[in-house]
Amino acid sequence: MTTTPPTEHAIAAAGLHKAYGDKKVLDGIDITVPTGTIFSLLGPNGAGKTTAVKILSTLISADAGSGTIRIGGHDIATHPQAVRAAIGVTGQFSAVDGLITGEENMLLMADLHHLSKAEGKRTAAELLERFDLTDAATKPAQTYSGGMKRRLDIAMTLVGNPGIIFLDEPTTGLDPRARHNMWGIIRELVSDGTTVFLTTQYLEEADELADRIAVLNDGKIAAEGTADELKRLIPGGHVRLRFTDPVAYQSATSTVREATRDDDSLTLQIPSDGSQRELRSILDWLDSAGIEADELTVHTPDLDDVFFALTGSTDVPNQRQENVR
Repeated sequence: MTTTPPTEHAIAAAGLHKAYGDKKVLDGIDITVPTGTIFSLLGPNGAGKTTAVKILSTLISADAGSGTIRIGGHDIATHPQAVRAAIGVTGQFSAVDGLITGEENMLLMADLHHLSKAEGKRTAAELLERFDLTDAATKPAQTYSGGMKRRLDIAMTLVGNPGIIFLDEPTTGLDPRARHNMWGIIRELVSDGTTVFLTTQYLEEADELADRIAVLNDGKIAAEGTADELKRLIPGGHVRLRFTDPVAYQSATSTVREATRDDDSLTLQIPSDGSQRELRSILDWLDSAGIEADELTVHTPDLDDVFFALTGSTDVPNQRQENVR
Protein backbone atom coordinates (compact mmCIF):
# COMPACT_ATOMS: atom_id res chain seq x y z
CA MET A 1 0.00 0.00 0.00
CA THR A 2 1.07 3.56 -0.64
CA THR A 3 2.02 5.82 2.22
CA THR A 4 2.99 9.47 2.20
CA PRO A 5 6.76 10.09 2.37
CA PRO A 6 7.82 11.77 5.64
CA THR A 7 7.77 15.53 5.22
CA GLU A 8 7.33 18.47 7.56
CA HIS A 9 4.40 19.76 5.55
CA ALA A 10 1.89 17.40 4.02
CA ILE A 11 0.49 20.25 1.93
CA ALA A 12 2.39 23.33 0.79
CA ALA A 13 0.86 25.57 -1.86
CA ALA A 14 2.03 29.04 -2.78
CA GLY A 15 0.08 31.69 -4.67
CA LEU A 16 -2.88 29.64 -5.87
CA HIS A 17 -4.79 31.42 -8.63
CA LYS A 18 -8.03 30.30 -10.25
CA ALA A 19 -10.51 32.32 -12.25
CA TYR A 20 -13.57 31.47 -14.30
CA GLY A 21 -13.99 34.19 -16.83
CA ASP A 22 -13.87 37.54 -15.04
CA LYS A 23 -14.52 36.00 -11.62
CA LYS A 24 -11.44 35.41 -9.49
CA VAL A 25 -12.19 32.43 -7.28
CA LEU A 26 -8.71 32.13 -5.77
CA ASP A 27 -6.50 35.19 -5.83
CA GLY A 28 -3.01 34.09 -4.85
CA ILE A 29 -3.68 32.17 -1.62
CA ASP A 30 -1.00 30.28 0.32
CA ILE A 31 -1.82 27.06 2.19
CA THR A 32 0.54 25.15 4.47
CA VAL A 33 -0.55 22.09 6.44
CA PRO A 34 1.87 20.28 8.78
CA THR A 35 1.86 16.49 8.60
CA GLY A 36 -0.50 14.75 11.01
CA THR A 37 -2.76 17.74 11.66
CA ILE A 38 -6.27 18.90 10.76
CA PHE A 39 -6.51 22.06 8.67
CA SER A 40 -9.92 23.62 8.10
CA LEU A 41 -10.83 26.05 5.33
CA LEU A 42 -13.87 28.20 6.11
CA GLY A 43 -15.67 30.72 3.96
CA PRO A 44 -19.09 31.77 2.65
CA ASN A 45 -20.80 29.63 0.03
CA GLY A 46 -19.03 30.21 -3.28
CA ALA A 47 -15.85 31.46 -1.61
CA GLY A 48 -13.69 28.91 -3.41
CA LYS A 49 -13.26 26.20 -0.76
CA THR A 50 -14.18 23.33 -3.09
CA THR A 51 -12.09 24.86 -5.87
CA ALA A 52 -9.05 24.79 -3.55
CA VAL A 53 -9.73 21.13 -2.73
CA LYS A 54 -10.04 20.25 -6.42
CA ILE A 55 -6.72 21.92 -7.25
CA LEU A 56 -4.84 20.33 -4.35
CA SER A 57 -6.27 16.90 -5.16
CA THR A 58 -5.33 17.18 -8.88
CA LEU A 59 -8.96 17.24 -10.10
CA ILE A 60 -8.43 20.61 -11.79
CA SER A 61 -5.36 22.72 -12.55
CA ALA A 62 -4.42 26.03 -10.99
CA ASP A 63 -4.15 28.98 -13.36
CA ALA A 64 -0.87 30.16 -14.85
CA GLY A 65 1.05 32.32 -12.41
CA SER A 66 0.35 30.07 -9.43
CA GLY A 67 3.33 29.00 -7.38
CA THR A 68 4.59 25.53 -6.54
CA ILE A 69 2.17 23.01 -5.03
CA ARG A 70 3.63 20.09 -3.09
CA ILE A 71 1.42 17.35 -1.68
CA GLY A 72 3.03 14.67 0.46
CA GLY A 73 6.43 15.82 -0.73
CA HIS A 74 5.51 15.54 -4.43
CA ASP A 75 5.32 18.42 -6.90
CA ILE A 76 1.79 18.35 -8.26
CA ALA A 77 2.90 19.68 -11.66
CA THR A 78 5.61 17.11 -12.32
CA HIS A 79 4.41 14.09 -10.34
CA PRO A 80 0.60 14.15 -10.32
CA GLN A 81 0.34 10.35 -10.17
CA ALA A 82 2.48 10.24 -7.03
CA VAL A 83 0.20 12.86 -5.49
CA ARG A 84 -2.91 10.84 -6.38
CA ALA A 85 -1.38 7.74 -4.82
CA ALA A 86 -0.74 9.62 -1.57
CA ILE A 87 -4.18 11.18 -1.10
CA GLY A 88 -7.81 10.28 -0.57
CA VAL A 89 -10.77 12.53 -1.37
CA THR A 90 -14.27 12.49 0.08
CA GLY A 91 -16.37 15.07 -1.74
CA GLN A 92 -19.55 16.88 -0.81
CA PHE A 93 -21.60 14.25 -2.59
CA SER A 94 -21.28 10.59 -1.72
CA ALA A 95 -19.37 8.32 -4.08
CA VAL A 96 -21.27 5.33 -2.73
CA ASP A 97 -23.17 3.24 -5.30
CA GLY A 98 -26.52 2.62 -3.67
CA LEU A 99 -27.43 -0.30 -5.94
CA ILE A 100 -24.68 -2.56 -4.63
CA THR A 101 -23.80 -3.62 -1.10
CA GLY A 102 -21.37 -1.90 1.22
CA GLU A 103 -18.94 -4.76 0.80
CA GLU A 104 -19.19 -4.59 -2.98
CA ASN A 105 -18.49 -0.85 -2.86
CA MET A 106 -15.35 -1.57 -0.85
CA LEU A 107 -14.19 -4.35 -3.18
CA LEU A 108 -14.74 -2.08 -6.17
CA MET A 109 -12.38 0.48 -4.60
CA ALA A 110 -9.88 -2.30 -3.89
CA ASP A 111 -9.94 -3.23 -7.59
CA LEU A 112 -9.38 0.41 -8.56
CA HIS A 113 -6.30 0.42 -6.31
CA HIS A 114 -5.07 -2.78 -7.99
CA LEU A 115 -5.11 -4.81 -4.79
CA SER A 116 -5.05 -8.57 -5.14
CA LYS A 117 -8.34 -10.37 -4.53
CA ALA A 118 -7.19 -11.66 -1.14
CA GLU A 119 -5.75 -8.30 -0.05
CA GLY A 120 -8.86 -6.49 -1.25
CA LYS A 121 -11.13 -8.76 0.79
CA ARG A 122 -8.96 -8.38 3.87
CA THR A 123 -8.79 -4.59 3.55
CA ALA A 124 -12.54 -4.31 2.94
CA ALA A 125 -13.32 -6.48 5.98
CA GLU A 126 -10.96 -4.51 8.23
CA LEU A 127 -12.36 -1.14 7.19
CA LEU A 128 -15.99 -2.25 7.40
CA GLU A 129 -15.31 -3.43 10.94
CA ARG A 130 -13.44 -0.23 11.82
CA PHE A 131 -16.37 1.89 10.69
CA ASP A 132 -18.98 -0.33 12.37
CA LEU A 133 -20.49 -1.45 9.07
CA THR A 134 -19.90 -5.20 9.26
CA ASP A 135 -23.54 -6.04 10.06
CA ALA A 136 -24.73 -3.95 7.10
CA ALA A 137 -21.99 -5.07 4.69
CA THR A 138 -24.24 -7.38 2.65
CA LYS A 139 -27.14 -4.92 2.40
CA PRO A 140 -27.62 -2.50 -0.53
CA ALA A 141 -26.03 0.84 0.31
CA GLN A 142 -29.25 2.64 -0.63
CA THR A 143 -30.77 1.22 2.57
CA TYR A 144 -28.10 2.91 4.72
CA SER A 145 -28.78 5.98 6.83
CA GLY A 146 -27.02 9.23 5.97
CA GLY A 147 -24.41 8.64 8.67
CA MET A 148 -23.75 5.08 7.49
CA LYS A 149 -23.30 6.24 3.89
CA ARG A 150 -20.83 8.89 5.03
CA ARG A 151 -18.89 6.30 7.06
CA LEU A 152 -18.82 3.98 4.04
CA ASP A 153 -17.67 6.88 1.86
CA ILE A 154 -14.69 7.56 4.11
CA ALA A 155 -13.95 3.83 4.46
CA MET A 156 -13.78 3.64 0.64
CA THR A 157 -11.39 6.62 0.66
CA LEU A 158 -9.07 4.73 3.04
CA VAL A 159 -8.75 1.60 0.88
CA GLY A 160 -5.54 2.93 -0.65
CA ASN A 161 -4.12 3.84 2.80
CA PRO A 162 -3.63 7.54 1.95
CA GLY A 163 -1.50 9.71 4.20
CA ILE A 164 -3.50 12.82 3.31
CA ILE A 165 -7.29 13.02 3.15
CA PHE A 166 -9.39 15.85 1.74
CA LEU A 167 -12.82 15.99 3.37
CA ASP A 168 -15.09 18.45 1.58
CA GLU A 169 -18.04 19.14 3.92
CA PRO A 170 -18.14 15.54 5.17
CA THR A 171 -20.94 16.03 7.72
CA THR A 172 -23.36 18.27 5.83
CA GLY A 173 -26.87 16.85 6.15
CA LEU A 174 -26.05 14.53 9.05
CA ASP A 175 -27.98 14.63 12.29
CA PRO A 176 -26.06 15.76 15.42
CA ARG A 177 -25.35 12.22 16.65
CA ALA A 178 -23.98 11.10 13.27
CA ARG A 179 -21.94 14.29 13.06
CA HIS A 180 -20.33 13.68 16.45
CA ASN A 181 -19.58 10.08 15.44
CA MET A 182 -17.87 11.38 12.33
CA TRP A 183 -15.77 13.76 14.43
CA GLY A 184 -14.55 10.76 16.41
CA ILE A 185 -13.56 9.00 13.18
CA ILE A 186 -11.66 12.08 11.96
CA ARG A 187 -9.79 12.42 15.28
CA GLU A 188 -8.88 8.74 15.14
CA LEU A 189 -7.48 9.12 11.62
CA VAL A 190 -5.24 11.97 12.74
CA SER A 191 -4.08 10.07 15.83
CA ASP A 192 -2.85 7.40 13.39
CA GLY A 193 -0.75 10.02 11.58
CA THR A 194 -3.11 10.98 8.75
CA THR A 195 -3.28 14.61 7.63
CA VAL A 196 -6.82 15.97 7.11
CA PHE A 197 -7.78 18.96 4.97
CA LEU A 198 -11.34 19.83 5.97
CA THR A 199 -13.90 22.19 4.54
CA THR A 200 -17.11 22.44 6.50
CA GLN A 201 -20.50 24.13 6.74
CA TYR A 202 -20.32 24.00 10.53
CA LEU A 203 -18.21 26.53 12.40
CA GLU A 204 -18.51 24.42 15.53
CA GLU A 205 -16.92 21.55 13.60
CA ALA A 206 -13.83 23.57 12.72
CA ASP A 207 -13.63 24.79 16.31
CA GLU A 208 -13.81 21.23 17.64
CA LEU A 209 -11.45 19.55 15.18
CA ALA A 210 -8.99 21.84 13.48
CA ASP A 211 -5.44 22.53 14.61
CA ARG A 212 -5.43 25.53 12.30
CA ILE A 213 -8.21 27.38 10.48
CA ALA A 214 -8.08 29.69 7.48
CA VAL A 215 -10.97 31.96 6.52
CA LEU A 216 -11.36 32.42 2.77
CA ASN A 217 -13.13 35.53 1.50
CA ASP A 218 -13.17 37.24 -1.90
CA GLY A 219 -10.52 34.84 -3.17
CA LYS A 220 -8.03 35.65 -0.40
CA ILE A 221 -7.17 34.27 3.03
CA ALA A 222 -8.67 36.86 5.39
CA ALA A 223 -7.05 35.34 8.49
CA GLU A 224 -5.40 32.13 9.63
CA GLY A 225 -4.55 30.66 13.01
CA THR A 226 -5.81 28.42 15.75
CA ALA A 227 -9.45 28.83 16.75
CA ASP A 228 -8.38 30.73 19.88
CA GLU A 229 -6.07 33.00 17.89
CA LEU A 230 -8.86 33.86 15.46
CA LYS A 231 -11.30 34.58 18.29
CA ARG A 232 -8.81 37.00 19.86
CA LEU A 233 -8.84 39.06 16.65
CA ILE A 234 -12.41 40.10 17.34
CA PRO A 235 -13.33 42.65 20.04
CA GLY A 236 -16.13 42.00 22.50
CA GLY A 237 -14.53 39.63 24.96
CA HIS A 238 -15.23 40.34 28.61
CA VAL A 239 -15.21 38.97 32.12
CA ARG A 240 -18.55 39.06 33.91
CA LEU A 241 -18.66 39.42 37.69
CA ARG A 242 -21.94 38.75 39.50
CA PHE A 243 -22.58 39.73 43.11
CA THR A 244 -25.32 38.88 45.59
CA ASP A 245 -24.07 41.36 48.20
CA PRO A 246 -25.01 44.95 47.20
CA VAL A 247 -22.19 46.35 49.36
CA ALA A 248 -19.56 44.23 47.55
CA TYR A 249 -21.11 45.24 44.24
CA GLN A 250 -20.91 48.95 45.10
CA SER A 251 -17.30 48.55 46.20
CA ALA A 252 -16.46 46.90 42.91
CA THR A 253 -18.24 49.52 40.79
CA SER A 254 -16.45 52.36 42.56
CA THR A 255 -13.08 50.71 41.97
CA VAL A 256 -13.35 49.52 38.37
CA ARG A 257 -14.12 52.55 36.24
CA GLU A 258 -13.92 50.83 32.86
CA ALA A 259 -16.53 48.20 33.71
CA THR A 260 -20.09 48.20 32.35
CA ARG A 261 -22.52 47.93 35.25
CA ASP A 262 -25.96 46.38 35.54
CA ASP A 263 -27.47 47.54 38.82
CA ASP A 264 -30.55 45.35 38.49
CA SER A 265 -28.61 42.08 38.30
CA LEU A 266 -25.61 43.31 40.34
CA THR A 267 -23.16 42.43 37.58
CA LEU A 268 -20.07 44.07 36.15
CA GLN A 269 -18.73 43.45 32.66
CA ILE A 270 -14.99 44.09 32.31
CA PRO A 271 -13.42 44.19 28.81
CA SER A 272 -10.94 41.34 28.40
CA ASP A 273 -9.31 39.26 25.68
CA GLY A 274 -9.90 36.16 27.80
CA SER A 275 -6.20 35.47 28.20
CA GLN A 276 -4.80 33.83 31.31
CA ARG A 277 -2.75 36.98 32.00
CA GLU A 278 -5.80 39.25 32.05
CA LEU A 279 -7.85 36.82 34.10
CA ARG A 280 -5.07 36.56 36.68
CA SER A 281 -4.88 40.36 36.80
CA ILE A 282 -8.62 40.62 37.54
CA LEU A 283 -8.40 37.95 40.26
CA ASP A 284 -5.38 39.70 41.81
CA TRP A 285 -7.31 42.98 41.78
CA LEU A 286 -10.30 41.38 43.54
CA ASP A 287 -8.01 39.86 46.20
CA SER A 288 -6.10 43.08 46.82
CA ALA A 289 -9.33 45.07 47.12
CA GLY A 290 -10.84 42.48 49.46
CA ILE A 291 -13.79 42.03 47.12
CA GLU A 292 -15.39 38.64 46.56
CA ALA A 293 -17.60 38.03 43.54
CA ASP A 294 -20.14 35.23 43.74
CA GLU A 295 -19.67 34.26 40.12
CA LEU A 296 -17.00 34.94 37.50
CA THR A 297 -17.47 33.95 33.87
CA VAL A 298 -15.24 34.57 30.86
CA HIS A 299 -16.91 35.43 27.56
CA THR A 300 -14.90 35.35 24.32
CA PRO A 301 -16.06 35.81 20.72
CA ASP A 302 -16.88 32.55 18.94
CA LEU A 303 -16.20 31.54 15.36
CA ASP A 304 -19.58 32.95 14.31
CA ASP A 305 -18.30 36.39 15.36
CA VAL A 306 -15.02 35.78 13.54
CA PHE A 307 -16.86 34.69 10.40
CA PHE A 308 -19.09 37.78 10.38
CA ALA A 309 -16.21 40.17 11.04
CA LEU A 310 -13.80 38.71 8.47
CA THR A 311 -16.20 38.01 5.63
CA GLY A 312 -18.92 40.61 6.15
CA SER A 313 -21.25 37.82 5.08
CA THR A 314 -24.78 37.11 6.21
CA ASP A 315 -24.34 33.61 4.80
CA VAL A 316 -23.07 32.05 8.00
CA PRO A 317 -23.32 28.27 8.09
CA ASN A 318 -26.30 27.07 10.10
CA GLN A 319 -24.86 25.08 12.96
CA ARG A 320 -28.25 23.70 13.90
CA GLN A 321 -29.16 22.39 10.47
CA GLU A 322 -30.44 18.84 10.61
CA ASN A 323 -31.48 16.49 7.89
CA VAL A 324 -32.21 13.22 9.60
CA ARG A 325 -32.75 10.09 7.55
